[in-house]
Amino acid sequence: MRIFCAAAIFALLVGPAFAQEAEKPVPRYGEGTAPKTPQEIEAGKAADKAYKRALGNIPDQGPIDPWGSTRSNNAPKDSPKSAAKSAAKTATPKASKTGSTAN
Repeated sequence: MRIFCAAAIFALLVGPAFAQEAEKPVPRYGEGTAPKTPQEIEAGKAADKAYKRALGNIPDQGPIDPWGSTRSNNAPKDSPKSAAKSAAKTATPKASKTGSTAN
């Protein structure tokens, strides 16, 4: 009885493997692909032309500004030099920490 059960389990496990192999054979190393027929070549050229034609139908988009809705339109444009000068004028010295560190 044990041998019958083992054989049944083995058959159940091996069956799907054989089914996958029979479905589509995998090309082996060294085997070349079959040459394309003239109809397949013409179909490939027609598909390429249709693809290029479809790409030509896509309108050109301008530059995308993801932060455009958060910025105001009338914000002043400071140059880096003037921004650095104004930051240096308004900077205050940092106070040093003194006392205990207990919270």
